[in-house]
Amino acid sequence: MSKFIVETTTGKIQGYAREDHIAFLGIPYAKPPVGELRFKRAVPMEPWEEVFQAKEYGPKAVQFNNGQPEGSEDCLTVNVRRPMEGEKLPVLVFIHGGGYNSGSASDELIHGKSFVRNGIVYVSFQYRLNVFGFYDFTGYPGCEDFDSNCGLSDHLAAMKWIHDNISAFGGDPERVTISGESAGGTSMMALMAAPAARGTFQQVISSSALPNCFFTKETAKRNMDLFLEGMDWTESDLPKLMWIDAYEVLKGNEYMAMKHQYCNPGIYLPTVSIDDLLPERPLEAIAQGSAEGVRLMIGFNLHEGTMFVRPENTNFPNSWEMIQEMFDRSGNGEGFDQIKSYYKKSGDELINEVGMPFINFATDYAFAMPALKIAKSQKAHGSVWVYQFRFMSKMAKETGMLCAHAMDLPCDFNCPEYGFSAFIFQKDPKEVVEKIVNDVHSRWIQFIKTGNPDSQWPQYTGYQSSVMIYDRETKAEQLDCSEMMDVWGDMRFYEE
Repeated sequence: MSKFIVETTTGKIQGYAREDHIAFLGIPYAKPPVGELRFKRAVPMEPWEEVFQAKEYGPKAVQFNNGQPEGSEDCLTVNVRRPMEGEKLPVLVFIHGGGYNSGSASDELIHGKSFVRNGIVYVSFQYRLNVFGFYDFTGYPGCEDFDSNCGLSDHLAAMKWIHDNISAFGGDPERVTISGESAGGTSMMALMAAPAARGTFQQVISSSALPNCFFTKETAKRNMDLFLEGMDWTESDLPKLMWIDAYEVLKGNEYMAMKHQYCNPGIYLPTVSIDDLLPERPLEAIAQGSAEGVRLMIGFNLHEGTMFVRPENTNFPNSWEMIQEMFDRSGNGEGFDQIKSYYKKSGDELINEVGMPFINFATDYAFAMPALKIAKSQKAHGSVWVYQFRFMSKMAKETGMLCAHAMDLPCDFNCPEYGFSAFIFQKDPKEVVEKIVNDVHSRWIQFIKTGNPDSQWPQYTGYQSSVMIYDRETKAEQLDCSEMMDVWGDMRFYEE
């Protein structure tokens, strides 16, 4: 690379030396989705003539942050960090989480510098969120020109750009691992199932995904109706979405998020839709071999539910009455007593005013149970490794967060010193923190580079299988999930 200038399919890009690596930030991978392109799927970027100065991250997608609107509709950018030397290097593409509602690739927690120090090209990208990325208005009168799955189309456009151009940055397009946490982990399921993503990656790391978090148009409409209520609109007002101020629609989005569990217990926030980009639910598509040959590392945290189950404004059911309504509405009423009996074994302990049974219910319903189904399905088509993250810091225990959702992120990225990470680890000895961080991060690096995270970590065989347990003593051990999986069986929820 001459003075860190690379040639791509969309033009020349100027990178900049940062510490011990070269960064190319804020590169447009698609046309700005504004004006006539609002609520349209991503359109490939036209080549530019001048050298693009890739000096700073692009803006976040439109979202709320601590009650204040921020971000821009013009947000479709990709970031690449590479070592100073090397060609045909392994590549890690990370997709940020945030419930498809918030978050960004510029978060300091996921800057990816540790991967670059270990000889890996690190890539991240921004994509449209909430109303502009994951609402499906296509079933409403007057919205015939809207597209569905705009956010997923951003994923696909970014992955194609990366596949076509990563060699210019020293990466090997045949050694690409994609990864994500939470909504980003859920995106792993979508990309494993989406026909247009095939061939753009060879490996997947999925952390704390919600593998059943996909909607038909009918299910999506349940949340869209709440959005209308929050905007104080009728269906005839929806065409306003083409010109209304982007921040104004966040009012309806926040209202929907506050009400969705109380109107439809157990439903997810707006998410990827089943349509021509994703013709089948990932559970079915993956079982049928949509990700043939792809190596998968997938896992979940012990207490995912503590972040989502709350006494008020809950994101998953917080009472037996809500759970019963969820089961009855989905035609699973006969399974409710068995589920209640199973989770009542958790006892009556209250965590932040919420009963432990409901935290465990949410953990299994949204994360553990469907993740194990994905693992069992994919093992017929590629190598699979499963983990469970159990490490509970002293601060996490004191605050009642326990081993919550996202507690693994500082370990994934070898980034224990920033913001959320520093808060979590502040009361633990340095050597304890360094050990759990290394236990996780080193296995990510090994998997990205070699396709095998640990020679002592057996591949997944089924619901009674050896998995990697990340804790103060990290080791592979037998995890028997057969009873939990039997209790859930093949019950489906919100798949109308």
